[in-house]
Amino acid sequence: MMFYLSAREPLIFCFLMVDNLSMMSLSSGIEPLRSANRLLGRTVFQWRLCSINGEPITASNGIVLAAQPIEAALDGANAIFICGGMRIDPQSERPYLAALRLAARRGLAIGSLSTGSHFLARAGLLDGYRCTIHWENSAAFAEDFPNVLPTGKIYEIDRNRMTCSGGTAAMDMMLRIISDRFGADLAKGVANQFHHERIRDAGEEQQGGRQQQVDALPVVLQKAVSLMQRNLENPKSVEEVGAEVKLSSRQLERLFSRHLGMTPARYYLSLRIDRARELLLYTEQPVIDIAVAVGFASTSHFSNWFQRFHGQRPSEMREKARADRRNGRTIA
Repeated sequence: MMFYLSAREPLIFCFLMVDNLSMMSLSSGIEPLRSANRLLGRTVFQWRLCSINGEPITASNGIVLAAQPIEAALDGANAIFICGGMRIDPQSERPYLAALRLAARRGLAIGSLSTGSHFLARAGLLDGYRCTIHWENSAAFAEDFPNVLPTGKIYEIDRNRMTCSGGTAAMDMMLRIISDRFGADLAKGVANQFHHERIRDAGEEQQGGRQQQVDALPVVLQKAVSLMQRNLENPKSVEEVGAEVKLSSRQLERLFSRHLGMTPARYYLSLRIDRARELLLYTEQPVIDIAVAVGFASTSHFSNWFQRFHGQRPSEMREKARADRRNGRTIA
């Protein structure tokens, strides 16, 4: 049974904030709880904003948020959600991992918003659980935690683990909790307060990146693209891709040109370069390892193609991302 079905009221949720967290995710996680209280006419949910030492936290949009110390916030709480944003350096992660492990030892349900799933995985709290993370971080997540694979869903609730992909997906996850505890009518009423026309369930895939474009393609092209996505480290030839989806190379060329405006080879290369960009921005893997992970035999060959797509060498993009993190700027 989910913890929130039997817990006594009010249910108390702690939101452990990380510097440069996503304000959209945090608001989407809290506002449904506030609205449920208002519509029910009683306090069924409470929330506490906390930081490691009680110091204020600055969100990625520059808004400063007051916080209480994590130790005090955990007292009597039912669940803790770590609120992610930009990636932080491994040394700075340690107190967050310790706090999450402490919460788990005390029997709290554990959750994350947006990139917060990274902290849960690093703390060893996602082993054996379904989870998700924002689509832009999924490749790096899979590389860093090969035994903890994200599903690609907008959110996942698996026993006492709750993860979401960020943004308004946090609202859908909270609406699920409200629906399970108080019924679908209340959840719909809360959703209506925010003009949230359709409550998405946990089975829905994220639509970020190329996914919406891919979903609109003919089925045979979707199969070809999926095959490419599964084979980035050891790329297949256009002929091999065509053979697996039962098309000749010429037919595949025509379909890619008509629907995607480029050749299959160019599209395949763009998928590999996109994956490389994610790994550069969200992991500390050496450039040579990233080159190999996306099917290049040498860093020079990889660097040349990367610069053609992004106008800068891989090392330059990584250095800029590090500088942005130091200066509190969001990586885009």
